[in-house]
Amino acid sequence: MEGIFTYLGAIFGHGQMLFVSHLILTAIIILFIAKMATKSLRAVPVGTQNVVEAFLGGVIAMGKDVIGEEHARKYLPLVATIGFFVLINNLIGIIPGFESPTSNINVTLVLALVVFVYYNYEGIKAQGAFTYFKNFVHLGEMNPIAKFAMSLLMYPIELVSHLSRIVSLSFRLFGNIKGDDLFLWVLLMLVPWIIPMTPLVLLTFMAFLQTFVFMILTYVYLAGAIALEEDH
Repeated sequence: MEGIFTYLGAIFGHGQMLFVSHLILTAIIILFIAKMATKSLRAVPVGTQNVVEAFLGGVIAMGKDVIGEEHARKYLPLVATIGFFVLINNLIGIIPGFESPTSNINVTLVLALVVFVYYNYEGIKAQGAFTYFKNFVHLGEMNPIAKFAMSLLMYPIELVSHLSRIVSLSFRLFGNIKGDDLFLWVLLMLVPWIIPMTPLVLLTFMAFLQTFVFMILTYVYLAGAIALEEDH
């Protein structure tokens, strides 16, 4: 946000370097947490290892209801990595003097494209290209001519629906985090520093909520792509 003070902005200035510097900071934090969690692995986890294992267990539990435990574990590396990255990015912006990289559309768009490409790839791998694209539309039993006519109408709609997921994933996260950042900066300019503590709790909740939404939608799209049985 041009004209707003940030610690890294004082060093690198406002612009692309500010955005890149916050991404690098996020990467450093993630690597530090990963290093602390794996530094001395124990059968009974404590400290950072306990927190990270609890996070991974929560991701599996979340995916279990959507896609089944086997597939939840299979796609854990993707979903947990995205979730961890999004969460750290979201939380950085809550600290006065820093800016959330997820408040930049370039970051959220790349994340959405990764999810879009991957779930379509998994769907094609699981079903085959012809079956996967054929199952975009379920028309049931009807007259062949009517079925052909309906497919001409429905396939473009379904194609647009799938492409709109890129917009939905990227703009939902971008819009919410950008709005939270702007709200926090306005609040800090209007009132003393001690008063915004309550809104900071709300913003922290929103950071976790947006991370959860992004992860659960990733599982939902993967579940639809690999055409799981109804009992899952």
